[in-house]
Amino acid sequence: MSRRAAAPDPLFATRWVHVFEEDTAAGAVYRPDSDDLPLSRRPRDQFELSADGGARLYLPGAGDRPEPVAATWSEEGPELVIRAGRPRRELRVVRREPRRLVVKVS
Repeated sequence: MSRRAAAPDPLFATRWVHVFEEDTAAGAVYRPDSDDLPLSRRPRDQFELSADGGARLYLPGAGDRPEPVAATWSEEGPELVIRAGRPRRELRVVRREPRRLVVKVS
């Protein structure tokens, strides 16, 4: 009897993109970059998470192109917290669905 490999967790197999058009009072909405996202003149913040606790934020840089910023993540109670040192940024994932994250940014 062979074992089937578990499907990768979409949280770690995805680049998450801020879809500010869907933001609510609960927080900023992030969706997978594979979704059909609306075009925007405004640069969109993005991030990726690694299962080992590493993360990478993609923030607007020169010419509004996304530039990677090293970060880490950890679970704090029911929230997943992503922290970057420079520029100092903290994202708190307060709601997690397979194709949608709600994030508080500070």
